[in-house]
Amino acid sequence: MANFGTPVLALLAASLLAGLAYPFLEERLSLAASVTAKGAGVSLLAAAALLLQSRERVWLAAIMVAGALGDILLALPGLFFVGAGAFAIGHVVAIIFYLRNRNESASGAERLAALALIGWGLAMPTLVSPPGTPVGALMLYSVLLCGMAAALLLSRFPRFAVVGALLFVVSDTLLIMRLGGRLVGGESIHGMLVWLTYYLGQLLIFIGVASGLLRGPAR
Repeated sequence: MANFGTPVLALLAASLLAGLAYPFLEERLSLAASVTAKGAGVSLLAAAALLLQSRERVWLAAIMVAGALGDILLALPGLFFVGAGAFAIGHVVAIIFYLRNRNESASGAERLAALALIGWGLAMPTLVSPPGTPVGALMLYSVLLCGMAAALLLSRFPRFAVVGALLFVVSDTLLIMRLGGRLVGGESIHGMLVWLTYYLGQLLIFIGVASGLLRGPAR
């Protein structure tokens, strides 16, 4: 891992604390406090991105800002699709950024895995939603989500960033399952899984991409 420096490490530690604490505090907080707590984890990652010594740090910060905004909007009544839109914008920004940093020597296996991810994005809403559920908007979102993971897979950034993107895909798969009434282990356990796979995914994406930025372009 690159040398992030003390301010960035402090923000990462604060983000980790906030991200892991949120699901245990959510039910005990007022709506305003809950929304603030939910947005804190990824907001701190966005702040940490702005402290990186890289000209491309604004891309990573923008990706994290979109995620934090999505977290906040999803927590507010009636704004689910607006929040999903914020995440979708973040995925578009991420795809452009990762393609700008693509790995020109990506292996055939990596390219095949990227195609498989896009295939999962196309198939996932239909597979995890009950029969008859309208899946048009969900499919558009899931393709952007999996496109983000595929672009990261084909980028120059460290592989553990890809693990983060895959956790993000798992989280949103679980979220779409919940929209259709399909739960893993009951509502509370399912909600915990959705949040933890999402937050840890964002954290690994941040660490991996930030490490790659600080190392500079591959030669």
